[in-house]
Amino acid sequence: MRIVSGKFKSRRLTGTPPPGIRPTSDKLRETIFNILGDRVEGATFLDGCAGMGAIGIEAISRGAVFVYFVEQSRKACQMIRENLKELDVPDGYKILEMDLGKALGVIGRVDVAFIDPPYDRDDLYQAALNQFDGDLLILEHSKRSDLPESAGRLRRIRSLVQGDAALAFYTPETM
Repeated sequence: MRIVSGKFKSRRLTGTPPPGIRPTSDKLRETIFNILGDRVEGATFLDGCAGMGAIGIEAISRGAVFVYFVEQSRKACQMIRENLKELDVPDGYKILEMDLGKALGVIGRVDVAFIDPPYDRDDLYQAALNQFDGDLLILEHSKRSDLPESAGRLRRIRSLVQGDAALAFYTPETM
């Protein structure tokens, strides 16, 4: 896996994903960040169910001021730490080795969140939709499953399918 753009463009991330971790492809990451554009610069970003942390590291590369990495796997968290060290990123991030639902309760408001739970974990999708506090939530899911048009105060504003993966973009409804 490599960083697509920004100050770490073309740098490779080291390590092999632990069992059960499904990394977001380079192509899908590039699509996500092309859609986000300048929105990442200066943002507080959440990489939920971070796996190896490629999305969050990409956000750092593109100018996010702070990134939360949330991942339950100890091995995956260690890989995130090693990649950040290799890229010489001393600060501007926090790695939370815990369940996504619990982490959402502690993190507070973020500008952009990308959450990629295991496709069969409906509970994590519901936690994200019900607890998200921020401006833009992006959920990666299987193209074979449908996420709701709205949930709580969030409304889906965009959907995109690429290969077997799909993305659902949510923002808070304006009152």
